[in-house]
Amino acid sequence: MADDLGYFGPDSVSWRVHREVTVLFGGARALLLQAAHPLVIAGARDTGFYERNPWRRLQRTLMLTYTLTFGTRAEAQAAAQRINDIHSRIKGVDDVTGKPYDALDPDLLMYVHACLVDSALLFERLTVGALDAEGRQRFHDEQKVAAELVLVPRDIIPETVDDLSAYLRGVVDGGDLLVTDAGRRVAHLFDDPPAEAEWRPVLGVVSKLAFGTLPPSIREQYGFGMTAPRRAAMRATFASLRAMRPLLPPRYRYIAPYQDWLVRRRGGRGDLTERARRQAGIRLDGARSIEG
Repeated sequence: MADDLGYFGPDSVSWRVHREVTVLFGGARALLLQAAHPLVIAGARDTGFYERNPWRRLQRTLMLTYTLTFGTRAEAQAAAQRINDIHSRIKGVDDVTGKPYDALDPDLLMYVHACLVDSALLFERLTVGALDAEGRQRFHDEQKVAAELVLVPRDIIPETVDDLSAYLRGVVDGGDLLVTDAGRRVAHLFDDPPAEAEWRPVLGVVSKLAFGTLPPSIREQYGFGMTAPRRAAMRATFASLRAMRPLLPPRYRYIAPYQDWLVRRRGGRGDLTERARRQAGIRLDGARSIEG
């Protein structure tokens, strides 16, 4: 395992972007964007995703997603298989729109992937600012590999970062997005997180940054008005995060998988990620994971 750095490795742009906790905060924006698609959120609603332990389920999903970037190849493949198996059981007819949904629908998978990449690049620019245009394109190209692992067809992924942005604008402007009651439950998780939520003390700030960076039409559907004081506060918060980030110790600056790699590089054990997986009930060794 020490020699297997997965599909990307420490020299990749994917590691440089996804290692940052401040980029992880952009995952809240991605989730709100995804939840604004009625056919994406329909599966979560109909499977009771938000009825029992929703925060823990979100943590499991996040851990599996980050395993695609930071795990060994075997771990990344196992995580992708776990995600794909779950998606294979999610299909039905949406009560709100009357349209059929299937979590393995390539168009829905593409939208979910685009939300993740777009949000990661946005929060990298706003809180880190290390990537130039070439670096942003490298990140997009690398994440196409992760997308294929979770069954996004390569030929429907926009070729460039600009193309990806245009794709998302087209979805937003196309009229298919609608914030339903299920989407509002997602928003409520960030507005009023449960007591056991990790990073709970900062989630109020994360929530405001996530809502504030949504496309205006989606932000309005969530009922988040962008007043002048809010806009000024958001700019100040992003500026503070960008200034403070390099000064933070690794345990606050980097996510657990990257912290583990730093420890292993110095000859230590680095077991933060494995401990978090065990606590969340995730197994990537062929044993059955907890999915309830």
